[in-house]
Amino acid sequence: MKHLLLSAFLVAEALLLTGEASAQQAPVTGPAYDARTLFNPTFIEQLATPTRTAGGMPGAQYWQNAADYKINASLDDKAARVTASVDITYTNNSPDALPFVWLQLDQNLYRANSRGAAATPVAGSRFGNSARGFQGGDSLQTVTIELHGKKLKANYRVQDTRMQIMLPEALKPKGDKLIIRIGYAFNIPEDGSDRLGRLKTKNGEIFEVAQWYPRMAVYDDVEGWNTLPYMTAEFYLEYGNFDYTINVPANFIVGGSGELVNPTEVLTATQQRRLAQAAGSDKTVMLRTPDEVTQASSRPSGKNGRLTWHFRCQQARDVAWAASSAFVWDAAKMNLPSGRKSLAMSLYPVESAQDTAWNRSTEYVKHSIEYNSKQWYEYTYPVATNVAGVVGGMEYPGIVFCGAKARKASLWGVTDHEFGHNWFPMIVGSNERKYPWMDEGFNTFINILATNNFNNGEYAKQINDTASMVQGNTRYMTDPTTVPPYTVPDVTPSNMLGYAAYSKMGYGLFLLRAEVLGPERFDYAFRTYIKRWAFKHPQPKDFFRTMNEASGEDLTWFWREWVYNNWILDQAVTTVAYVNQDPAQGSLITIENRGQAAMPVTADITETGGKVTRVKLPVEIWQRGGTWTFRHNSTTPLTLVRLNATKLLPDANPSNNVWRAQVLR
Repeated sequence: MKHLLLSAFLVAEALLLTGEASAQQAPVTGPAYDARTLFNPTFIEQLATPTRTAGGMPGAQYWQNAADYKINASLDDKAARVTASVDITYTNNSPDALPFVWLQLDQNLYRANSRGAAATPVAGSRFGNSARGFQGGDSLQTVTIELHGKKLKANYRVQDTRMQIMLPEALKPKGDKLIIRIGYAFNIPEDGSDRLGRLKTKNGEIFEVAQWYPRMAVYDDVEGWNTLPYMTAEFYLEYGNFDYTINVPANFIVGGSGELVNPTEVLTATQQRRLAQAAGSDKTVMLRTPDEVTQASSRPSGKNGRLTWHFRCQQARDVAWAASSAFVWDAAKMNLPSGRKSLAMSLYPVESAQDTAWNRSTEYVKHSIEYNSKQWYEYTYPVATNVAGVVGGMEYPGIVFCGAKARKASLWGVTDHEFGHNWFPMIVGSNERKYPWMDEGFNTFINILATNNFNNGEYAKQINDTASMVQGNTRYMTDPTTVPPYTVPDVTPSNMLGYAAYSKMGYGLFLLRAEVLGPERFDYAFRTYIKRWAFKHPQPKDFFRTMNEASGEDLTWFWREWVYNNWILDQAVTTVAYVNQDPAQGSLITIENRGQAAMPVTADITETGGKVTRVKLPVEIWQRGGTWTFRHNSTTPLTLVRLNATKLLPDANPSNNVWRAQVLR
């Protein structure tokens, strides 16, 4: 989705929408601790099927369908209108005969009578259909199909953002193909729900174009056809290969998903030379400088004043593009773990060409992708393009849209976040329509590590403020009206979407890595999940079971309290005694778990004389109940016991985390 960075910690991005969380919170009550509920061993069971194993892997008979697209589009910049045709080759790899197929027509969100328009508040919404009076939606000119050697007009109906095509005979199982040809057009909204749109600049308008062609809905082994309407919650898409052309005025530059395959036709000789230089340079190379933007010689003349840009993108869920006469353009090489090279690029207007802003965009793109490729899974596309425009932050395979006014930490943060989506959900193809925490939350987590690693932590203190993360999440977790991550985004209150989709899961994975598994075991398990499900469609239980299996831990308790519920954590230290009443023989420390959630315990124990010992206890101490006494091999009286010593846990009542020895007067 979008990057919701405000001012502090990325993980706390939406938590602070309604104000800062208090450092000292009042005691919060919730369900009493029940170990049998939390540690119920059958809560997350996954029975093996031919397509999915009990351990969270794709099964021996796993299948998924495929959709390949050939698109030819033309941009009328004066009318802000796209006219296009698309040939879709749909392959039914399932074991089922399909008498009909479903497609998504996302542009129909911008019809006045769309469900999304009806569900947009009167005051407007960042992600709603706020284009009042705009004549939007897909205008379908022709719809034909080719099936089993026969070409004919399609029998179809359109309902809101979905198209159903009834086939004259069923699409056969295990490899049968259907070709769908559609001629269509649509007007580009100025504000397209912060996913596409137009931005006027002094040197021309910037067009950011996405959800711009009819797309196949997913038919999977879990739900069959996934037909949730598009109401601005994001996407669930099939993988395939894309071959597309964009015809634009000759003075325009186009950036698109995938690789430009006809640079000699659309670039000047100077730009071709500079592009080749950038492909071998770790430093940013200017392909079109700010001074050149207004020079006619910086663009070929074209036929009839227009040029056609040709792109290919392989093994992708989607493609998007941007076009403008106003673009400054730069690029640099990205070094990937396998030795394969890829290009980082940025397109932005002269107004954004500042050293504190978009002049560093390509540097940001390069580091984000190089780091995540080394840490998790190698980036798969030949190019990564960052586009400055009206869209505040939105991701597509190989290209992202970020706000033209972003600068410094906010530009790094939004760039890293949007390109992080190339791992979730572009590589790991989860269902964003239903489980946004599987892409937004996972991505928020990997952003924490990438930010800490960037340029010796240049923006780490500004973005990764641990105190804000803990306080913000705790505040929402202790609010009884808050919905948990396992909530469909269309029914999540807008003021809680940032918490439920982004920050709680990002924070949760951070805690799982830091407090439960440790970095080595966590990273191995997380990489295993990515590798298992790269270019496939995982479900939540596939993630849970993979993390359990690859880490060697039964984390069912964690998934239950963290993803399915907003249970409160309240660890307390209650009493300190001494073995045989003699401090020299050791101490007996009693702690309690007073909320329904549980976590491992980290305690700092201070003895007379100032010696401090850190003690770590596993979550298993809470399996039999909410009270635990442990022996500490101290030799002198204790002066202080402090729980949550790392200050990373979302403890709802920090005041009972501390025991102090009474001072006799």
